[in-house]
Amino acid sequence: MADHDKYYPPVGFHFQVVFTGIGKSDIDTRFQSVSGLSVELETESRKEGGENRYEHVLPVRAKYPVLVLKRGLVKESELLTKWCNDAFQSLIIQPVDLIVKLWNEKHEPLMTWSVKQAWPRKWSHSDLNAEQSALAIETFELQYNYFTLS
Repeated sequence: MADHDKYYPPVGFHFQVVFTGIGKSDIDTRFQSVSGLSVELETESRKEGGENRYEHVLPVRAKYPVLVLKRGLVKESELLTKWCNDAFQSLIIQPVDLIVKLWNEKHEPLMTWSVKQAWPRKWSHSDLNAEQSALAIETFELQYNYFTLS
């Protein structure tokens, strides 16, 4: 049996987020979800004189969306809270790098996204509703320059 016949896609729930540049806290590495790890090429159209059947579509630059991190509300999150408070209350923007690691069943990294120059763009909390038995979730939306994949 060939190796590719034994391949199973990895699970997407065994991951870790590590911030570099705002200190180390184990509580600030655990998130419920990470989204926004994608890239697309922006394009521009050019018309060619005498050619009426189509336009030339040319690549311009890579575009990265907002990185969204969600987790249950954590009161003891001093480092991440201070970083966001500095940005939103004092307008002290301190871009930091962060790493998102997808782990295998042996807790070895399968893939690593190195996110460059992230800064808090939005920080929100889920609605409080006495009619639902849902967890209180906090959401961090981070703007970043780019990521590399390894």
